[in-house]
Amino acid sequence: MNSAFSKFLLGAGLMFFSVLGAAQEARPYSEGPVTHVSYLKIKPGMFDTYMKWLASEYKPLMEEYKKQGLILDYKVFSTNEAHTPSDPDLLLTVVYKNMAALDGLSERLEPVASRLMGTRQKRSEAAISREAMRESLGDRYMRELILK
Repeated sequence: MNSAFSKFLLGAGLMFFSVLGAAQEARPYSEGPVTHVSYLKIKPGMFDTYMKWLASEYKPLMEEYKKQGLILDYKVFSTNEAHTPSDPDLLLTVVYKNMAALDGLSERLEPVASRLMGTRQKRSEAAISREAMRESLGDRYMRELILK
């Protein structure tokens, strides 16, 4: 065997075993649920009105989604410390089992939303009226990493 070929085989073997060892090394975490966070700025004088909407319309919808296994949980957070005029003062979170739970989600949510909140047109009109109470500052998806 020539020496260049021997070195090639030795290098290939070392790379194979180092890749195999790295693949078998356990991560110090596992991937957990995925949380969708909506950042909202409530318009002056509209906090109680918006909270009433959340309690009367949003909560029953989220509870039904939970009951049907479409979401794991949801929460409403008040920040109480907006440091700048562009900071959110209310956060809405919805927790999903994993990223795969988001695949085809709209099709699974639609029948529940239609039954509880009316036609798509009616829901669109309600969304427009909610904009009088709040401003959306953006959304984010976050995955929980569970330390082992």
